[in-house]
Amino acid sequence: MNPSISEPGSDVAATRWWAVGSLLALMLLCVAWELWLAPLRPGGSWLALKALPLCLPLAGLLKRRMYTYRWVSLVVWLYFTEGVVRAWSDPAPSRWLALAEIALCLSLFAACTLHVRWRQRSARAAAL
Repeated sequence: MNPSISEPGSDVAATRWWAVGSLLALMLLCVAWELWLAPLRPGGSWLALKALPLCLPLAGLLKRRMYTYRWVSLVVWLYFTEGVVRAWSDPAPSRWLALAEIALCLSLFAACTLHVRWRQRSARAAAL
């Protein structure tokens, strides 16, 4: 068997790690934001639990499950929307964290989209 067909290309592998890194950074930001950096209430808030749904796709991203990359690219828009709303309405410390959340969401979306596109392209090339 040709190893170049069974192994992902370096661009596909890079998008995998880009997606995992963006997801981990988004999870860390959500927890730190609501517990320490700029919580809604002093001492932290229950809103930190919004990071829990982000834990679900981590195993699928690491195992290169195409389905996971597809649904993560859709779910990330919920976090993007929260970031836009809070960037528009919250005061300064929280506003900057919201802008960071927006940037991480866009990064995760781009990584997932490119991963799916490049994996499908390499699968089509291998089939020919």
